[in-house]
Amino acid sequence: MASDTPVDSRPPGGRTFFGHPRALATLFLTEMWERFSFYGMRAILVLYLTAASADAGLGLRESTANAVYGTYNAMVYLMALPGGWVADRLIGARRSVLWGGIVIAAGHYVMAIPTGWSVFAGMTLIVLGTGLLKPNISTMVGDLYDRDSPRRDAGFSIFYMGINLGAFIAPLICGFLGERINWHLGFAAAAVGMTFGVIQYVLGARNLGDAGARPADPLLGADRRRALRRLGIGVAVLALVLLALGLAGLFTVNSVVNLLTIATVVITIGYFARIITDREISATERLRVKAYLWLFVFAAAFWLIYDQAGSVLNIFAADRTDRDVFGFTFPASWLQSVNPILIIIGAPLAAALWVKLGHRVSTPAKFAVGLILNGLSFVLMAAAARAAVGGDLVSPWWLVAVYAIQVAGELALSPVGLSATTRLAPVKYASQMLGLWFLATAVGDAIGGQVARLAETWPEPTYFLTFGLASVVLGVAAVAASRHIRRMMVGIH
Repeated sequence: MASDTPVDSRPPGGRTFFGHPRALATLFLTEMWERFSFYGMRAILVLYLTAASADAGLGLRESTANAVYGTYNAMVYLMALPGGWVADRLIGARRSVLWGGIVIAAGHYVMAIPTGWSVFAGMTLIVLGTGLLKPNISTMVGDLYDRDSPRRDAGFSIFYMGINLGAFIAPLICGFLGERINWHLGFAAAAVGMTFGVIQYVLGARNLGDAGARPADPLLGADRRRALRRLGIGVAVLALVLLALGLAGLFTVNSVVNLLTIATVVITIGYFARIITDREISATERLRVKAYLWLFVFAAAFWLIYDQAGSVLNIFAADRTDRDVFGFTFPASWLQSVNPILIIIGAPLAAALWVKLGHRVSTPAKFAVGLILNGLSFVLMAAAARAAVGGDLVSPWWLVAVYAIQVAGELALSPVGLSATTRLAPVKYASQMLGLWFLATAVGDAIGGQVARLAETWPEPTYFLTFGLASVVLGVAAVAASRHIRRMMVGIH
């Protein structure tokens, strides 16, 4: 919700940030450092989990490490729902971002402790902190502008550059320190990055005006006490479940991963059921939600493959590629910087293309393009894996080409999906539907983590070809169903 006195509407004067409110610089840098910490840790996570104990790793099986990675990503996006609720009803976006950043930094510092337990404790803190920070910092960017300001979209474009800038730099620094010196030093670098973000956020708070200062729809009095009591009961029940699992000898990495995967899917089903069965939404809105359900499934299938870049493809980069350049073997995690730099280059081109095409290409058709391209990237990976059969090392340009195809697919699906979410949402659920869009990534990553277990037992070419062709087939099915979906969208292109 935009504040009553957005910064953009105030008389001009003082310093600006590329012609935008000075507060945008504060939020830009906060997001850049948060993404630096997130992608820096993520770039080396699976490599650390699978490294032998002799190499200071945890020595987990690849299948378990891939599942942990997928579930971790899923929890990050799932926590955006309660994180948004905490800001809207309890403490406001500004304090949510601050506490989120502090908890994220604490999580990375815990991971920097050279012990076996630290990685999972640290990941838990990072998940909780990101849930507070990630959805609410975007809300604060919106608070800087009048709702109809012509500079609003440009401000968000600058802000999202911070995301990709942090994601580009992080693997280069954290990856080198982690792979070449010590894994926990790489995690420590991520912690230092988030610390920089928190410090500059506090120092820049004077520029934020009223942005995010108060909860949008605060709980007061008895309602607040009731909500906090229910929250306490929920935490207590979760603690008891974990204790019971521990006492029964079932508190293992695999059991927790499986439990969280099931929880993610169940929460998503319950969320859709709640909206569709709500008698307060109109028949047209209900039909649009059913159309959105199709798009949700397509998006989840997309992220199932796309987000294996940090797990299955990262392991392939470490074990199957020739990374020697003029006598220097660069870290495998450096290839994780390819996606963000390609997004920085491709995003303006994609935006211009969609403007030029207008309504000639429907939203379902764009989703189909994303799925088909995503599938073709895995088909190409099957060829790379076949070239590596027998222990031969292949050129890293195979992975660069794969990432390029995936980024093209992402630019066809991700921004379009966010826009479709806002247009198809019932009025009553306008804000909550954005949280539902995050759930598509959560479901895709959770199931993708389970699917990625197969990469250890199946021949690599078979694994990539199977899921690549499955995505292509789903994309073709999306094309076939696009006319039906458009009819359910009722006037929305």
